[in-house]
Amino acid sequence: MLLPPEFTSLLRESVGEGGAAAVLEALDGSPSVSVRMNPLKPLGKFPFPDAEPIPWSPYGWFLKDRPVFTLDPLFHAGCYYVQESSAMIVGHVFRQIPLEAGACVLDLCAAPGGKTTDIAASLRDAFGDNFTLLSNEVMKSRQAVLRSNIESWGDPRVGTVSRDPSAFGREAVFDVVVADVPCSGEGMFRKDPRAREEWNPGLPAFCAARSRRIIADVWPALRPGGWLLYSTCTFNHLENDDTVSWIASQLGADILHPGVPSPATPTSNGCLMLPGLVPGEGQYAALLRKRGDGSSPRRSNPFLLFNADVPAASDPLAGLPVCEVDRETALRYLHGDALRLPDGSPVGLVAIAYCGQKLGAAKNIGPRCNNLYPKGKRIRMSV
Repeated sequence: MLLPPEFTSLLRESVGEGGAAAVLEALDGSPSVSVRMNPLKPLGKFPFPDAEPIPWSPYGWFLKDRPVFTLDPLFHAGCYYVQESSAMIVGHVFRQIPLEAGACVLDLCAAPGGKTTDIAASLRDAFGDNFTLLSNEVMKSRQAVLRSNIESWGDPRVGTVSRDPSAFGREAVFDVVVADVPCSGEGMFRKDPRAREEWNPGLPAFCAARSRRIIADVWPALRPGGWLLYSTCTFNHLENDDTVSWIASQLGADILHPGVPSPATPTSNGCLMLPGLVPGEGQYAALLRKRGDGSSPRRSNPFLLFNADVPAASDPLAGLPVCEVDRETALRYLHGDALRLPDGSPVGLVAIAYCGQKLGAAKNIGPRCNNLYPKGKRIRMSV
């Protein structure tokens, strides 16, 4: 599909002739495939033997081919998250923020949960249980997907809510706000033809204005001296550097320049992961620090303050006998089928597991087994 001339003109204006040429050529190629492993759920055997590490993520891997993730029980167990590699630059920048134990973080525009789970892994590596991460999605339909992904990830220090940015109020609760704002989606052009179809010359300016409103609305909830990690999956300066300049000048912040990996393209206010120069789809990230005294009084618990949904602090399947099954049985369980467990399996409530990873509960009554896997999570495709 041909791209609008206004898009190519704005692209050249934003990233220069060389960058634009790389992007335009890459958009006709095949998208890359990448995952992030969940350090909370280590595996005895790495499931992607031909994968290559992603330099800007300690948990990320490039895959040679795209498997059918839906047919991998380890995917459903939350052992890894399928995330585009360029998007992992947000986690890379986040890990350079000098936080302390007890850090309180808001992921403002979080669905489907890729950046939340990346940030959660980084916080847990740094502080153990001593952090709070609130993951927000204003759209109720998308918040359901976010909540499901966070539940699968399984970190009890991550809560989910669905609120408009303005609803976080004027109490300076958060040390960091991560805002991967809704944008014109130029980084989706290769994966999603609809993104190309929906782009129009007025869209970048419209999205830039919306992004500024979103940041202004949530700004009072960020403590003085706190950090804003701003990102988009688009390439143009209107939504990226220009908006960061507006935030700094109008809301009162200093623009910082953390270290970025060599494939990234530095910009005036941040960095760009450009398709053709990196193996991903594209991402912009910038870091700002809110002006003001960094000291603050004791703050409210955001889980209580915003009535967050929080995964159970302990394993809900703890105490149940574990029944290890093969891949075929695991997939039939995830599909919602009635099962017959291996001879000698415990009778009564059991935890179904695959490769040592618990998938969910079932009730074994001997000749057959009642499947208790939640209906909303079941595999719908043929297994």
